[in-house]
Amino acid sequence: MPEEFIAKIKQRLQKIYTDPANTIDHQQLAEQIYRLCLGLLEHPEGIYNLKENGRWSEKDSILITYGNSIQESGEIPLQTLSRFLKDTLADTINNVHILPFFPYSSDDGFSVIDYRQVNADWGDWNDIASIEEHFHLMIDLVINHCSRENLWFFDYIANNEPYSDYFVEVDPETDVSQVTRPRNTPLLTPVHTHRGVRHVWATFSEDQIDLNFANPAVLVEFIQILLLYVERGARFIRLDAIAYLWKQLGTNCIHLPQTHEVVKLMRDVLDFCAPRTILLTETNVPVAENLSYFGNADEAHMVYQFGLPPLVLHALNRGNASFLTDWADKIPPLPEGCSYLNFTASHDGIGVRPVEGLLPEREVQDLIDCMHRFGGFVSMKANPDGSQSPYEINITLFDACMGTRRGTDHFQVQRFLCSQAIMLAMQGIPAVYIHSLLATPNDLEHVEKTGRTRSINRKIWDKTELECLLNNPVTPQAEVFKELRRMLRIRSGQKAFHPDARQDIVRINTDLFINRRSHAEQTLFAISNVTERMLKLPLASLGFLPDGLSDLLAYEASVVTEELVLSPYQTVWLTAP
Repeated sequence: MPEEFIAKIKQRLQKIYTDPANTIDHQQLAEQIYRLCLGLLEHPEGIYNLKENGRWSEKDSILITYGNSIQESGEIPLQTLSRFLKDTLADTINNVHILPFFPYSSDDGFSVIDYRQVNADWGDWNDIASIEEHFHLMIDLVINHCSRENLWFFDYIANNEPYSDYFVEVDPETDVSQVTRPRNTPLLTPVHTHRGVRHVWATFSEDQIDLNFANPAVLVEFIQILLLYVERGARFIRLDAIAYLWKQLGTNCIHLPQTHEVVKLMRDVLDFCAPRTILLTETNVPVAENLSYFGNADEAHMVYQFGLPPLVLHALNRGNASFLTDWADKIPPLPEGCSYLNFTASHDGIGVRPVEGLLPEREVQDLIDCMHRFGGFVSMKANPDGSQSPYEINITLFDACMGTRRGTDHFQVQRFLCSQAIMLAMQGIPAVYIHSLLATPNDLEHVEKTGRTRSINRKIWDKTELECLLNNPVTPQAEVFKELRRMLRIRSGQKAFHPDARQDIVRINTDLFINRRSHAEQTLFAISNVTERMLKLPLASLGFLPDGLSDLLAYEASVVTEELVLSPYQTVWLTAP
């Protein structure tokens, strides 16, 4: 077994490091990675080399949150979060994605100063362990870049080995116009070092300096960190901004073959010493590019459904499910052992790149204009020709649902819950952002404070204020919180929502989005009215169903036998009674 693993890793390394001068000893490097894996294989609890029955099930759902999204005066934020999760969600959600909880200098955690420590202002590893006692964890591996306040970067400035080669230097006269840009900031940022001014690669901001994976020592460093997170209880490892990992001048520097090989190598490592751990890639790009990270079922276990948020929002905003239906109907079959992470909102904005080729430009612009009227913003990216184009919409999903392109109306809660019900029924594992669960409105005060448009969707709730809202049944926060938790609990009991269960999209008209999920033990129709009108649907249009169907989401049990009546933005989950 060790010999087979080392040989496999060596072959992977030979594809990553194709140095014609043969300065890299691939065998020695593979053996070094094997020795790192031994720490988990020899773990005293002996849990990392054991497989459970199945990698995932219909009981899986994920809450996305920052470690300090809910705060209480005088209490450590991670302890406040732990108490809130255990008190309100222990019977509802079984996985928690705590966004980067490490010391950081900017971007709310994604400029990591120290990958091996917990942000002291939020708590420590014991607080993370306290949450892990009750919930499986997703931990971010912020792999593309680190903070310029990271000690690695200070050592780079001082020209101290081995960190003098941890970052990517480029002559500022170099033509980098081909490089794909997710931001409109300069790609190269000047740095004063002991060797004079150097220009380093910075894909996202001047405080987020890209790491040099052409140096094998950087790869080894991150494998160590990967294994540390597994040891600390991570069930999911999220590879942040992975698409931009490898740099090669003369290319667009996105999705390069070496990047895919690095992901595959990490998958190999996990399959060998932590086979229960799930590798998730974060690639906010058009659909075909995103799906490439499944590889041949040998790369990521999961990828995000980045097309889902903008298409669901578009359907509800326009009152027309045709584009959502077209996209969902063409989702290719999942490779064996792979699945999707479904979401409608996250700490980032609602990406518009994933709908390139799916939504006409006019439709995208109309949606952006409407979100502006609802208090949102748009972030731009730089194009090779020097122009700029929309990258993402910055708005809370709850306020994005305050109306349609005709204006605001009184259906905000119903429209928002419809968006969540559609997401919960999609093939894969659902992930709910904490500000969706709490129906958080736009936080414009936070935007003014930070100067960053993404802060609109990153509110930090005062626990006392939040509890007052959740305990008042007439607030939208209480209504959404109660109903979304109810839907999640109902969902967890349906075999048809197993991540591997078949998905078929049923086309009847543009007013409805219909998703048929099939499992050996259950067939379920998830039907959503995306309009503000009352609709009627003859049950016969779904097929021959002589015994009728029961709506799992109904508060009072009833069987539909002839005609289904749907209120504005209502969703039903119909299955055999």
